[in-house]
Amino acid sequence: MPGLLRGVARTAVVAGTATAVSNRVSRRQQGRWAAQQGYQEPAAQPAPPAGAAPAASDMSSNLEQLKQLGDLRAQGVLTEAEFEDQKRKLLGN
Repeated sequence: MPGLLRGVARTAVVAGTATAVSNRVSRRQQGRWAAQQGYQEPAAQPAPPAGAAPAASDMSSNLEQLKQLGDLRAQGVLTEAEFEDQKRKLLGN
């Protein structure tokens, strides 16, 4: 049973990380396409400058995922190396 729980938990972490990365790639690609077409963002929603802090919703989502990763590591579901790898992917480092 612990092996099954570990597999399910690992799958959940990977799926959550994949979703976050996919969303980030989509936003980045959309910005590149807009720049190639000369599209200007509306004044009400300016694009954040490069290197700016992530939006509050992204930050809270990342924080929640980091907490989940920490809980899984504390429960022994993830090893320290797996935790560090997932954390690095989540934070984009």
